[in-house]
Amino acid sequence: MKGLWNGWKNAASRRSFLTRGMAAGGALWSSRLHAAATFGSGDLTKGDAAILRFAAAAEILETDLWIQYNELGGIQDKEVPGGSGNPAYTAALQMLDSDMAQYIHDNTDDEITHFTFLNAYLASKGADPVNLDSFRTLPGSKATGSSGSPRLTNLMQLTLDTSWWTRYRSGANNPDLDHFVFPQAIPGLFQGQFPAIPRTDDDLTPAKHLQAIANTAGFHFATIEQGGTSLYPAMAQRASSVEVLRVLVSIGPTEAMHFQTWQDKAGNAPPLTDPTNGLTFPDLNSPPFDTETFQTNLIMPEPCPFLSRLLPPCSVVRPTNTDEAAMGVVKFLTDMGLFIGQTPAFFTLLQDLAKAADSARRRVG
Repeated sequence: MKGLWNGWKNAASRRSFLTRGMAAGGALWSSRLHAAATFGSGDLTKGDAAILRFAAAAEILETDLWIQYNELGGIQDKEVPGGSGNPAYTAALQMLDSDMAQYIHDNTDDEITHFTFLNAYLASKGADPVNLDSFRTLPGSKATGSSGSPRLTNLMQLTLDTSWWTRYRSGANNPDLDHFVFPQAIPGLFQGQFPAIPRTDDDLTPAKHLQAIANTAGFHFATIEQGGTSLYPAMAQRASSVEVLRVLVSIGPTEAMHFQTWQDKAGNAPPLTDPTNGLTFPDLNSPPFDTETFQTNLIMPEPCPFLSRLLPPCSVVRPTNTDEAAMGVVKFLTDMGLFIGQTPAFFTLLQDLAKAADSARRRVG
């Protein structure tokens, strides 16, 4: 992961790049920054500021992808505006759960509040907030219901690592302690590039193709949120300020709530094979998958080795190893295809933020 890093020439250019264009956020953003400035003052350590900036960037990216899902398959309202819904896609998502639209809306709203709060908190401490608006250049869906707005993320060429499914069902292995390769729940998603939203109205038929897109979305929801579930406790171990620690350990558990919700819904994905590309969603409760490694209703984290195999197993979030955690997230999202089409400058900035967060060291006293 270290080879991915390309640093900025100087800190001044980085500061300018992070903050320019904030006025484009409109009056609401300005008012929130003003309110934050009156909340309180006090310097953050360089490491704490870097941790929070990376978290803010990650939440901005999450918000971008969730807004795309909400425009097409969620609930469009004053809390989460944009788009007008796609009835066929929404119906396909509801095959996973009848309340999918509400869950998508609420997850989207949560992520909006996360990045808004983190940026406001940074500003209240005199630190640079994060703005990625200059990178909103990717074309989004052209299907009915999409706003057509330019995007930060690409949901139309995803390669999903669904090994989290078996990782959280394993009682023998923990990625923090060994290099065990956990099996994929949906091997096909790890072997190609697939849309998780309809690209155009042509994707609305045949029915099994559209359902495969919705199934991909269902697994993508959980894949994204399990990443956040691990990121926050990993970064919290590097925080120096008790208040920054409180911020991280208060936001992190909401990601775990999201993950468990979406893991449960992904298990309801109808078994099928997409007739247009051969992508197969197997029945995870039938042979050869009918074991506890794949059983769909086992959504609680199985107790596993933690810290040392000399200690008894414990039900925990995993991984939470803090070494290069932020750079690991950048690699995870990049390998997923989420940034296909982005510019070299985007990757440079994201890697810069990640390296700074990974360089933070906890100060005591």
